Amino acid sequence: MALSAATMSSSSVAFLASSGSSRLGARRHASFRVRCQAEEKPVNAEQVQTPVAPTVATPSPAPTPRPKAVSTKFSDVLAFSGPAPERINGRLAMVGFVAALGVELAQGTGLAAQLADGAGLQWFIATASVLSLASLVPLFKGVTTESRSGGLMTSDAEMWNGRFAMLGLVALAFTEFVTGSPLV
Repeated sequence: MALSAATMSSSSVAFLASSGSSRLGARRHASFRVRCQAEEKPVNAEQVQTPVAPTVATPSPAPTPRPKAVSTKFSDVLAFSGPAPERINGRLAMVGFVAALGVELAQGTGLAAQLADGAGLQWFIATASVLSLASLVPLFKGVTTESRSGGLMTSDAEMWNGRFAMLGLVALAFTEFVTGSPLV
């Protein structure tokens, strides 16, 4: 049985480009032509090779990523870029902003008068200590806030609320300084 295969006897590729005149000397119009001709030639049976199916390696299952180990060292937790400083400051700012506005509504004294009076100093120290310790204990045990958050109460939402509370306290103090009277 005589086998025949289509082989390319000649192929020619022509690239024709017309270069138009332009300021930068770039080609304005180019065309690309491909020409191919095929002839049938008889092929001997010895020359024909049977195609071998490529072996496909079965992919191994991807290893599950290990959770990132959280450092519980004191210097890492309280580092400038660590998890504790901004979170604790944000929590204290949230409590402080609400407390400052509450005292202004109840007594009519501004933030500067509240700080100068010193009557709430003991409450401030107690609240700051309890919130700081309550924030640090889980961090020293290796628990992250991201692992404990979900739904509406996420760690990012808490971070943004703390940032806005810090800005709110500064804005409250600045407004009272400029106007010379309590905000409320």
